[in-house]
Amino acid sequence: MLVSVTALYAAILAIIIVALGINVTMHRVKLKVPLGDGGNPLMLRMIRIHANAIEYIPIALMLMLAYEINGGWHAALHAAGVALVAGRVLQTGGMWGTETAGLGRQAGQSLTWLAIAALAVLNIWQIL
Repeated sequence: MLVSVTALYAAILAIIIVALGINVTMHRVKLKVPLGDGGNPLMLRMIRIHANAIEYIPIALMLMLAYEINGGWHAALHAAGVALVAGRVLQTGGMWGTETAGLGRQAGQSLTWLAIAALAVLNIWQIL
């Protein structure tokens, strides 16, 4: 069975994760912080942007994959995938320039949670 919808969003999200990882490395060099955050708030923020993506993307992709393998509705997968990508972009943008929890960060995290919750419910509904 092909899992082309999940593969599409996994690829897009992998590019985001790699870009965020490269960003952390570039900030390490620029700020001369070889390990941890070095007590630097900017370094901490860049690390957390990357870590936040790593914390949420894998579970979302596992849920997408399970739903698609079990014959889930492709429109629902695309809706969740778009919400997840948009959520990650908004959350990153919302954290990039400020330590405060602004609208972009809140909207992005909310979209991420919504996508994961929707995929969880879809999986439960599908197997019942």
